[in-house]
Parts: sequence; C-alpha cells; structure tokens
Amino acid sequence: MVQERVNILGVEVSRYNLDETMTRMSEAIRNRDKIQVAVTPVNCILWAREDPGLMEIYNRSAITTADGVPLVWASRLLGEPIRGRVTGLDLLPEFSKISSDFGFTFFFLGAAEGVADQLSEKLKQSYPDLKIAGTYSPPYAEKFSEDENERIINRINESGADVLWVSLTAPKQDYWIAEHLEKLNISVAIGVGAAFDVVSGNISRAPKWMQHYGLEWFYRLLQEPKRLFSRYLIEAPKFIPLVIIQKLKSIKISS
Repeated sequence: MVQERVNILGVEVSRYNLDETMTRMSEAIRNRDKIQVAVTPVNCILWAREDPGLMEIYNRSAITTADGVPLVWASRLLGEPIRGRVTGLDLLPEFSKISSDFGFTFFFLGAAEGVADQLSEKLKQSYPDLKIAGTYSPPYAEKFSEDENERIINRINESGADVLWVSLTAPKQDYWIAEHLEKLNISVAIGVGAAFDVVSGNISRAPKWMQHYGLEWFYRLLQEPKRLFSRYLIEAPKFIPLVIIQKLKSIKISS
C-alpha cells in the first residue's frame, strides 16, 4: 500500500481512512515489520509546531492518523483530502475484531490501575477469541525511570504480543514509543490516549451525530472541563486560521 500524506502545519498526516489504516497494521504484523502509529488530533498538530522533536516523531511514524474532523476539513482546503478520520476510539475496537479473526495478540500499557484489565474483559465479551497477552499500568510519572522502562519493555517482550496499545496521554505516549521502539519485540505500537477508558465504558463517548459534525471535542469538554479547557478553548481555535494562512501561502507560491 502506497503511503499518502498531506502536510498540515508541517506535520505529514496520512490520508488513510480507518480500513486502510487497519490493512497497513495487519500487513506489518504478517510481514513482521515494526512500525509506530501516531494518532494525532488538532492539538497534537499544534504542539508539534512548537516542538521539533515531536514533529520529527509524527513525520517519521509509519502512519500518522487524522484524529478529528477538523483535520479532514483542513486537508480538503489544502487540496489533498484525507479519506476519513481515524481515531483511537474507533481503531481499538475495530482492530480488535480483525485481530480476533486472524489471531493477532495485544498488550495494553497505561491508564489508571485496573482500567486495562476492564478493557480486556470488555473486548473479550465482544470478541471471545481475541488474544490479550498482557496488561500493565505503571505508576504515574512525568518520565519513567530507567528501571521502570526496562520493567515495561521486558513485560511486553515476554508477552509475545503483536500490537502494543499505549494509553499514557499525548504526546507522552508518542515520545515513549519512539524512544523504545527498537527494543520492543512487537510489530505495531500505537498511542491511543483516553481510548482505554472510553472503550471499557468508564467514560462515555459523544453521540454519532456529534462525531459526524466535528463536535466530539465539545462532548469531552463537558465531561472534563478542568482538564480540557485550555486544550479545546485556548489552543485549538488557533488551528483554522493557521491552516488558512498555509493555504494562502501555497497559492502565492504557485502563482
């Protein structure tokens, strides 16, 4: 499958839809490749503009998904449409179905104590044949110690998992995967933020109509106003004006 990307504020975002993303992940497992998948909402794009290291991670990742309708809108404005948004909230349950059929194995890293086990039980209810090789919730830390990193890596490698799902919040999860990918004996490593809590049922997801119209952020804001206020009401509004400026610059260069 040919990788297609659109440059949005410097980040090369994959134009894959959900099915194409899952096909690429399946190929990596079958071919015994090792890839990082970065799930990137608007705020991650904005953070990357100010953080060259994060920008490099997203642009180096095998897949950098468009997690949010605004990114799809932006790609259309820029003339290279993304074929569909790909959120961690959709990717985790949908790839669980595929993995149940093909025997791919999972490891869940992160979230609060017990959440990954709840997630495992929830997914197994829907997909009894799904193979979950292990879970681990490390003690909270801005940056893990070398001993803790070694403990995490050993647990994952001993499990024999094909796919590592990481819930450490962005961009911490993206940095952790990029830093340790070479030491991990997995095929796909992907950071999915709050997906563990949402898919397990601890946090409810926005109705389908809100997802369709790009209002899922508003639903989440109502659930966690203190944590998400700055992200959604101060940082995110900068996105559209910046994309418009990028478009105008591209028109000026081409004229």
